Amino acid sequence: MTAARPRILTGDTPTGQLHLGHWVGSVKRRVELQDTHDCYFILANYHAFTTRSDKPQEIRRDTIAIVKDYLAMGIDPEKSTIFLQSEIPAIHELAFLFAMLLPFNRVMRNPTLKTEIETKGLGDTYSFGFPLYAVGQCADILAFRPVGVPVGEDQVPHLELTREVGRRFNQMYCGVPTDARDEDHEKLGGVWPVPRAEVGKVGRLVGIDGKNKMSKSLGNAIFIGDTPKEVENKVKKIFTGRQSPTEPGDTGNALFQYVEAFIEDPERVAELKRRYAAGDNLGDGHVKVEVAAAINRLLEPMRERRARIGDDDAVVLDILKKGCARANVTAEETLERARKAAGLHFFQRRLEYGTR
Repeated sequence: MTAARPRILTGDTPTGQLHLGHWVGSVKRRVELQDTHDCYFILANYHAFTTRSDKPQEIRRDTIAIVKDYLAMGIDPEKSTIFLQSEIPAIHELAFLFAMLLPFNRVMRNPTLKTEIETKGLGDTYSFGFPLYAVGQCADILAFRPVGVPVGEDQVPHLELTREVGRRFNQMYCGVPTDARDEDHEKLGGVWPVPRAEVGKVGRLVGIDGKNKMSKSLGNAIFIGDTPKEVENKVKKIFTGRQSPTEPGDTGNALFQYVEAFIEDPERVAELKRRYAAGDNLGDGHVKVEVAAAINRLLEPMRERRARIGDDDAVVLDILKKGCARANVTAEETLERARKAAGLHFFQRRLEYGTR
């Protein structure tokens, strides 16, 4: 890891196992960027409390499980910094400061926040912390001053809120002109670069129900840890509504999103699309067999790595401890810059981490 490389930050809220939607939407890109970028990957375990504050042990279990999934998927802790949101005090100080820069109605207009309230059936019973997490996510990102954030398509509105906060802070406290280009904010004296979204090849993978985004809570996910047989059975359930192999099919349906995402041979993809669209005696079942085989080829090395990790949580905790120590150095440096810019710096202070 080297600061000379451009920095990225992204991560996950620990809600359980990672699935193929995480892989194509963000994690695949993270694995690719490890060799060229200074990578920080956050486990946003405080954010998990917004809807599961009564289940702290589950959140802890899920946090450790996600790290094991990261390792299985190819994230290397020697190349990337994996850390816990709850262990980085600077994030929470910055979140409080950023909350002063955002009108409440702007936070509530965030379309991703609205969608989550609807899909999780929260009505008007959600805690104050639920909308606050949108502000906290700005701090998660800006605490590390990344130039890019690999995200799924549904997370782009969250990132836009972060970009607004970065611009507003730079303009209010650092004298950056309001008409400055995003890419010029840092060199004009801003504390933050204005980070860009880096959406994966498949910005939003539909679940096996054929309509909703892949999600554990909706029961429509194919997990990284699924067995070959489980993958085959789940792929069989992908809904298309097509009745006959001689019926012209819609290659924009859910099944063909999987074809394009997981079958690596572009010529085979083109052939399947042509025959399917023409109703050339190509049934959904045949396509699903090929899709399942392609997914299992992708997952096999991940399963092997996961088996080598085993059930020893001590390995994960050691990775997290080292990652948190690195992350705190970066976040504290950022916080110091922000405090000075906002007139909040009165004394020098030092964070002691992991001394007991």
